[in-house]
Amino acid sequence: MNILITGANGQLGNEMRRVADNSTDKYIFTDVAELDITNVDAIRTMVKSNHINVIVNCAAYTNVDKAEDDYRTADLLNNKAVENLATAAKEADATLIHISTDYVFQGERCTPCQETWETEPNGVYGVTKLAGEKSIERVGCKHIIFRTAWLYSPFGKNFVKTMQQLTASHDTLKVVFDQVGTPTYAGDLAAVIYKVITENRLDKQGIYHFSNEGVCSWYDFAKEICELSGNTCDIQPCHSDEFPSKVKRPHFSVLDKTKVKSTFDVKVPYWKDSLKKCIEELKAQ
Repeated sequence: MNILITGANGQLGNEMRRVADNSTDKYIFTDVAELDITNVDAIRTMVKSNHINVIVNCAAYTNVDKAEDDYRTADLLNNKAVENLATAAKEADATLIHISTDYVFQGERCTPCQETWETEPNGVYGVTKLAGEKSIERVGCKHIIFRTAWLYSPFGKNFVKTMQQLTASHDTLKVVFDQVGTPTYAGDLAAVIYKVITENRLDKQGIYHFSNEGVCSWYDFAKEICELSGNTCDIQPCHSDEFPSKVKRPHFSVLDKTKVKSTFDVKVPYWKDSLKKCIEELKAQ
């Protein structure tokens, strides 16, 4: 098969590079310099000339706070570009694998979010990501959507690397404890996507939730990052209102992974185990 990866220089895109390194399929990795996904004709040309069977869209506008003041760009990347990819995929009879987010939910319930739940995003980021999902469904291409949360990796900017730096340079820190979810190591998500492609399970269309196993707050996450990094910063829990934000973040966004585990025979790693793996790699750099 021929697989097109968009957003290949981001966290998930870089992890896709690694898992696909020994694949017998042909992977084509692109970022904005190689392919402008806001240009549907550019996508069509890429898909047609390379006989693409699968598109994995790792590109997104992910700055949650900045999105509140930049709806146009957020919608362009999270919705209109996704519609372009879906259109090109449908015309080529290819499958689009798209990455969405826990932010499509309001996060007011205290039980793990299921794929069938009604969506009700709080801010521009969630609204535009949900619009992207709807655009895929409207276009009607073959598709698999993975909703994920709290993504981190050794690549790019993320909470793990930020906390490593802050806990190394500060004696004390405050981190919110009233937002609860589950971190996701991008390498684990990439492995699931690769498994779906390699085992040709592309007929299992629909929406799936994926994050690591377990539950924690941002405070718990930060404490574990600090300890595994060998830092001695005193981290204290605080409420979200101590860090005013333009967008209301979900208070509880743990994702129910029953569907993805049963459909694709996936064993999901515990969040602390995956975090340890990532930090060991960062230490070795």
